[in-house]
Amino acid sequence: MSELITAGLNLALYGMGFVFTFLILLVILTTFMSAMVQRYAPGPLPAVPRRSAGRKSAQRPTSANTDQAKLVAVISAAIRQHRSGADD
Repeated sequence: MSELITAGLNLALYGMGFVFTFLILLVILTTFMSAMVQRYAPGPLPAVPRRSAGRKSAQRPTSANTDQAKLVAVISAAIRQHRSGADD
């Protein structure tokens, strides 16, 4: 083989070897960091149920229900406006 082809193959092998080594090192370090986070990071806090003050939640809508109802109304109005072809 000519020297140019030999040099090209040599460069390709060194390049692929470097990338392979880098990726293996990256996997090892990522696995190590994941293990450290799982070991030393605090776990999730347990959910504490909220006490009601003697009122039933059906009597007064919660803010989440109110926000959900407003969102449905806004989306419905936008769809109606889009379907009617009215552009402001």
